[in-house]
Amino acid sequence: MSARAAGARRHRARSSPGDARSPRPIMTARARGQLATLLVLALVGAIQGLAWWGWNRPVAPPDWHGPVGGLAFAPYQRGQGAEGQWPSAEEIAGDLRRVAPLTRRIRTYTVGGGFDRIPGLAAEAAPGLRVTLGAWLDGGPGDAAELARLTAASAAPNVDLLMVGNETVLRGDLTPAALIARLRTLRAAGPGRPLSTAEPWHVWLAHPDLAAAVDVVTIHLLPYWEGLPVEAALRFTLEKYRAVAARFPGKPILIGEVGWPSAGRDIGAARGSRLNQAGFVRGFLAAAGAGGLNYFLMEAFDQPWKVSFEGRAAGHWGLLDLDRQPKWPLAGPVQEVPDWPLWALGTGLASALLSGPLLARRPDIRLPGKLVLVGLAQGMVAGMAGVTLAMAGSYLDGLAAAVWLLLLLGQGLLLGLLLAEGFELAETVWAPLAPPPMPPARAPLPRLSIHLAICNEPPALVRQTLEALAALDYPEFEVLVVENNTADPALWQPVERLCARLGPRFRFLRLGPWPGFKAGALNAALRATAPEAELVGVIDADYVVAPDWARRMAPYFADPAIGFTQNPQDYRDGGENVFKRLLFWDYAGFFQAGMVTRAARNAIIQHGTMVLIRRSALEEAGGWAEWCICEDAELGLRLLRGGWRGIYVPESLGRGLMPDDFAAWCRQRQRWAHGAVQILRRHAGALANPRRSELTRGQRWHFATGWAAWLGDAMGFAMALLALAWSAGLILAPVRTEFPILLFLLPALGLFLVRLARVWAIYAARVPCGWSDRLGAMLAGLALAHGTGRTVLLALLGRRLPFRRTPKLVRAPALLAGLGMAWPEAALALGLGTAALGVALVHGLGTAEARLWCLLLLVQSLPGWAAVAMSLIAAWPARQARPSVRPSALRWWRRVRSSGDA
Repeated sequence: MSARAAGARRHRARSSPGDARSPRPIMTARARGQLATLLVLALVGAIQGLAWWGWNRPVAPPDWHGPVGGLAFAPYQRGQGAEGQWPSAEEIAGDLRRVAPLTRRIRTYTVGGGFDRIPGLAAEAAPGLRVTLGAWLDGGPGDAAELARLTAASAAPNVDLLMVGNETVLRGDLTPAALIARLRTLRAAGPGRPLSTAEPWHVWLAHPDLAAAVDVVTIHLLPYWEGLPVEAALRFTLEKYRAVAARFPGKPILIGEVGWPSAGRDIGAARGSRLNQAGFVRGFLAAAGAGGLNYFLMEAFDQPWKVSFEGRAAGHWGLLDLDRQPKWPLAGPVQEVPDWPLWALGTGLASALLSGPLLARRPDIRLPGKLVLVGLAQGMVAGMAGVTLAMAGSYLDGLAAAVWLLLLLGQGLLLGLLLAEGFELAETVWAPLAPPPMPPARAPLPRLSIHLAICNEPPALVRQTLEALAALDYPEFEVLVVENNTADPALWQPVERLCARLGPRFRFLRLGPWPGFKAGALNAALRATAPEAELVGVIDADYVVAPDWARRMAPYFADPAIGFTQNPQDYRDGGENVFKRLLFWDYAGFFQAGMVTRAARNAIIQHGTMVLIRRSALEEAGGWAEWCICEDAELGLRLLRGGWRGIYVPESLGRGLMPDDFAAWCRQRQRWAHGAVQILRRHAGALANPRRSELTRGQRWHFATGWAAWLGDAMGFAMALLALAWSAGLILAPVRTEFPILLFLLPALGLFLVRLARVWAIYAARVPCGWSDRLGAMLAGLALAHGTGRTVLLALLGRRLPFRRTPKLVRAPALLAGLGMAWPEAALALGLGTAALGVALVHGLGTAEARLWCLLLLVQSLPGWAAVAMSLIAAWPARQARPSVRPSALRWWRRVRSSGDA
């Protein structure tokens, strides 16, 4: 028996069921985690179901079992309207038959477009149905013809009243005197029917002479347009009715329009909904029946053709929808969404399908993380369901439907980002942190070739880098310094002389004008590498490496699967001033948290410094990509696609310099964002197609979602521009332009708040800094949002960003120049703030929609103001900041291990 077999037999004996010293666990840790996930899914699903039930609890307004006193009647079908196609005689007759069981009286608004046939059609289709026949007056030349048609049609025996004009004084189309003149002219023509005109209650009180010209005072009582809450609407309606009746004693009072919309924008405290419509209308019917009121309900059928000039509510006043189906019963309980259990079940299942597989991959996420992730998924799906319900309840033409679908798609992408960032938060903060792998002991140290590309670098800066490399504690290595595109000999000649002084290990390659930027220079260095070199190291020209960097990292390559190793980018000038301190902690979050999480799935981002690469892997991949301005990250992805493994050790073994001013910092981040778009485009198949096997699911997840954050910035920037345009409509055309529905606004605000909370929580858990540095890192990250978003949008549109090196040791600019660096962000922020002020002045802040829109505008302006703040901080006269207090990575990992997270 072999030793290995004997050991396995002893292991089985020690873990046998009969061994009381080693009882078999009842449930493994993984199984406990999966069970906890199921319980959390069930719990959050139940809470979501309760929310659906709470939103759709049945209410019981007063029942109404009799006929409705009267209905405003406009028989427009889908796609029809007074400004376009008119209904046919058959369609009108069909609608007359539909309303006949509900009421014995209808009111019309015009005798144009064939509506003068309504009395005759009613006599045939719905005998006994009385008609109040209306004429539409607008003060134009067509008024005379309209009145002539009214006179001719009034001869029908079922016409009981002639309505001469509708809100003409309110609109300003006719003065009271002009309207009275038309009434007198019509009366002289002798139609033989009582005359009236319809105006809101306050017009009658303001113009009592108008009442003397009519036989019946017809008032409109629409408390929704008054901005009243539905609870006060019936009282208001009855009060105004009594006020008009008291003002004109002995004169018959007819309520020409009374009702409430089932949807629409908020006006003050008034909100359109099915429940509010049912509650008000059924309450009014009961009160009208008890008081013997004469009225027409507004109205029989929904009229979406009026939305373009009266707003969304104008299309939702009908008792029946556009398809002639009742919205709610006249008796019995009413619910906002009658089939809400199906929606609750569907959203619960959909959210479980989104969050369940993620948690199944990490069953070790602790309970708070599970709750956060599942809660975000539930909120995400509920928001999408709400938008879908709103779309289903709206009457959309082709163009409007396309716009809504685009908005819904954008919301889906936005909420997908929310879910991805929620998962990153959960596994970073509430999951055990895997320690960095340990290299094998006494592993061989292969020959190393270190490549250093320089372009217009200050010689003093490069000298520090080369002297640190000369002090490396490593047996066999060479350093290739590759100069490219440096025109000034005063910059490259001192470096050439320094290489000569440092000895034969250092070689200087003068390329001069050279294509491919840094990638082209590194490819030239690769071709000049010593044949016996097995490893290639790359560092930036400003990095001072630790003497044991190569000795610590090279042993990992004893494993033939290792393609490259990576250490974090770290910086030695974080204490130089406040600006660089903010940058330092902004960088630290990714390298001390994000990269550690990615390393667990072999999905790290390769950076252009502090990296060692197996030479054969680099050559097999075809070298550095000269088409990509982020050649380092692109090469790392190609190596992973080739099956190589990357090692990330979160220990600082070299430190460089950060950008000196706001503009250089922005250019650096924009270059990274633009390069990410280039990489996503080039590698889209491998990243998006699950049937391709080059990348694992974890690798695809991290590369897609990690760079999707910049796509989120692009969406945020686009939404800010859209919000400006929409606000212009709200300010310049406040009647025709409505606020977007709340469910479109909430995800944008939710993503912003979740991002802030995520950064705070991740820094608190994984980055060793105090609360003030966390706030500083949040400010720095926020300041880049609009700039990177603009860059990503341009990259998606095909614009190529030129490669720009990040200058170091540049003199800080003056304050005015510093502010000028952020002028695009400042202009956008100022525009958004001005738009918020304009919307508040025009619409007030009395509705939730107006308040939320103004809040969204102000939130969208924050990245711009953060950019202004960062540019001013960068330009402030230099003053030494407190040193960046950061424990070494080794001490940090010891602290993590001792806390039990690893």
